[in-house]
Amino acid sequence: MKASVFDSLRHVVRQKQFDIKAINFSAYGASFVYLDENGEPLCPLYNYLKPYPEILSSTFYHNYGGEGSFSLKTASPVLGSLNSGMQIYRIKKEKPRLFEKIKYALHLPQYLSFLITGQYYTDITSIGCHTNLWDFPKKSYHDWVTLEGLDEKLPPLLPSDTVIGTEYRGRACQTGIGLHDSSAALIPYLASFSEPFILLSTGTWCISLNPFNNTSLTQRELKNDCLSYISYKGDPVKASRVFAGNEHEQQASRIASHFNQRSSFYKDLKFDHEIIRKLTSRPEYTDASVLQENKLAHSGFEKRNLNNYRTYKEAYHQLMIDLVAQQVYSTNLILGDGSVKRIFVDGGFGKNPIYMNLLASSFPGMEVFAASMAQATALGAALAIHRSWNLNPIPSDIIELKYYSLTQPV
Repeated sequence: MKASVFDSLRHVVRQKQFDIKAINFSAYGASFVYLDENGEPLCPLYNYLKPYPEILSSTFYHNYGGEGSFSLKTASPVLGSLNSGMQIYRIKKEKPRLFEKIKYALHLPQYLSFLITGQYYTDITSIGCHTNLWDFPKKSYHDWVTLEGLDEKLPPLLPSDTVIGTEYRGRACQTGIGLHDSSAALIPYLASFSEPFILLSTGTWCISLNPFNNTSLTQRELKNDCLSYISYKGDPVKASRVFAGNEHEQQASRIASHFNQRSSFYKDLKFDHEIIRKLTSRPEYTDASVLQENKLAHSGFEKRNLNNYRTYKEAYHQLMIDLVAQQVYSTNLILGDGSVKRIFVDGGFGKNPIYMNLLASSFPGMEVFAASMAQATALGAALAIHRSWNLNPIPSDIIELKYYSLTQPV
């Protein structure tokens, strides 16, 4: 990782058309790098997808108020290793000698910044995102962090727009302290639009982000996989998510195999309103196994019999109906007081006309846009420290939008 960072920097510095003024980083924030007193990593980067010991988890939540109460305070469901604070807790309990050697624990974005600056800092967008470390009502670390001695392992907490004067290969530049990638991706939209909106970031996970809903999470929202991020300004951002991109990949592959189509068949498909009309008028469209309460686990399409569809086009339109129904259920969880009138969809599904038309039909009172922007998280990291290196105003055309109007109800 260290070699990769410096190799990339050397490559850019050698390009004569670039004059490096500032450096910043964005990366996923769900893993820590543990450093010794000399700033050297003590162990490999831990994979947050690994299972968390059930006994250790039960003991933790029992000691600190129970899962429900604790999750409300930290604005995150119980996610095991994905709650990065639980990784440090596990090290303390299972590897106390390693814990004693840790001088500082840095989330990945802050470790990347440390490689350039040599300075140890903590950033609120990383600490505040499903870590179990931050008490949202108190707006500070949760009490358990101090009681377990973790506060001594966490460097000073600085604002996300902090820059540090550094020098790289004889060039003076301002270096940021890094941001969590989801929070960074939201920054270009916050910089470009003042009216309330929801950003639907689509990929393997489809995450609805509402920076205009500051209400506390409810138990129902937590049970439906909602959580709160913290923006680079320090404000809570309510979010919900579904594993829709992963399900799309699996079910599109099932359709391709059944109808003897190439794996990328759906990329050429157009929205067909007549197919949608026929599918939604079928009795099985309202089958209880599909329209289940727990829409966030699966869309229900995996239970559908592909022999019921004449063509792969019909089957794929049904898949998109089910995925959009799942997405609507998820997005509605964090919609808030009704002030939001725009939905911006970025990522893979934003390029899918069937998905976008169905989504626009499902939110008739809102404007639905497909948004495209190159390197959104990198751009967000640059904009977070924009004032420190660029006197020019932020360009007004950094986001390309395509409007999807509700032509016919579905």
